[in-house]
Amino acid sequence: MLQAAATVDLTTRLLIVDDDPGIRELTAAFLVGHGYVVDTAADGAAMREAMAANDYDLIVLDVMMPGEDGLTILRSLEPATAPPVIIVSVVGTEIDKVVGLEMGADDYLAKPANPRELLARVRSVLRRNAGNIGEAKPRDGRTLYRFAGWKLDPLARELADPDGVIINLSDGEFRLLLVFVERPRRILSRDQLLDLSRGVNTEHFDRAIDVQVSRLRRKLQRAGDDDLIRTVRNEGYLFGADVDRR
Repeated sequence: MLQAAATVDLTTRLLIVDDDPGIRELTAAFLVGHGYVVDTAADGAAMREAMAANDYDLIVLDVMMPGEDGLTILRSLEPATAPPVIIVSVVGTEIDKVVGLEMGADDYLAKPANPRELLARVRSVLRRNAGNIGEAKPRDGRTLYRFAGWKLDPLARELADPDGVIINLSDGEFRLLLVFVERPRRILSRDQLLDLSRGVNTEHFDRAIDVQVSRLRRKLQRAGDDDLIRTVRNEGYLFGADVDRR
């Protein structure tokens, strides 16, 4: 059942999904104390009920839950419409973080999470998400990026291939592509890609960005065409197409 943790009508609404009622209540109370409207859910079913009733700006999602675990729930979300997600888990190895980020999480925090660190991560992800949308708004409210027959509409968060087919991108893939099209024909290191697409406070995992680039490259690949994203040995990646922004 959805439990409202605040009645103040503020603009930013968060959802805490955790099977531990003590953690849910303490986390919600802390975030409410810092100006957010916060709802809580004990499992995936309650989360979906909450999402059907409210629009959320961000979800804090526990991984280790009985029944449907957090990664299964994350996989079930529609990337084009779901809010950003911060995964929290008692399992904090690098490979687990890579898996979580590859599946579309915007950040990953090991349990027990320091409330102030969680608050910093929440603020960072919200800023990043708002900034990505804001970058795409010129005076007429819309900028399109065109490259090699493709079209990226950042405001609508839509990528169309040369045949006009909409290609589904996760939030992480969208942010990474936006970094590339804003900096075409420049070599970008893994650290630069992580900082520009996820924020300077994000923990750096080379494998995570390699996986994300690989997934994006596959979605941009067309038979007979060269790869738009090139690997530059020992240096990073380069977006090899000319980009028209208008």
